Amino acid sequence: MFSKRLIAKAFTAGFLIVATAWIPTSVLAQNDPKISKAMSDLKAATEKLGPPKLEGTDPVSGRNASALYFGKTRMNNDFTIVDAVVKADGGTATLFAKTGDDYVRVSTNVPKGAGRATGTTLDPKGPVIADIKAGKPFNGDVSILGTQYTTGYEPIKDSAGKIIGIWYVGYKK
Repeated sequence: MFSKRLIAKAFTAGFLIVATAWIPTSVLAQNDPKISKAMSDLKAATEKLGPPKLEGTDPVSGRNASALYFGKTRMNNDFTIVDAVVKADGGTATLFAKTGDDYVRVSTNVPKGAGRATGTTLDPKGPVIADIKAGKPFNGDVSILGTQYTTGYEPIKDSAGKIIGIWYVGYKK
């Protein structure tokens, strides 16, 4: 009797290990409490400023990008919110503004060299873009400027429901 229970428990444990190996990283990231908390904090901090909109353009690290606003607060080159989220939750945070067909980092603390990766774009051929264009969040492991991160991305929509940007949070792997 004892050996049958031991075998059953061993089988169950082995099954769970194998099953976990087959779960896509997007499912694991989606259920990651750090990603969920940081994303919730980033969205709450911006949404309390007012509705999002794009209005005009603004230079960001030598690149002309759409100016992303929440209420009357312009996000381009303003790192207050992304830095506050990282101070509270760790990791990295970014606000992207849709500029033409690209999504440009207008407020970020993702590192690039000795500074921030402002002015860089979301990889247009990467795994994130299809979900964002479909209006869905993306959660999973992504290479950002050559570094692997566990990430969460969610589309920012204006009052008409048009996707105008992206909220991002992530943690180095």
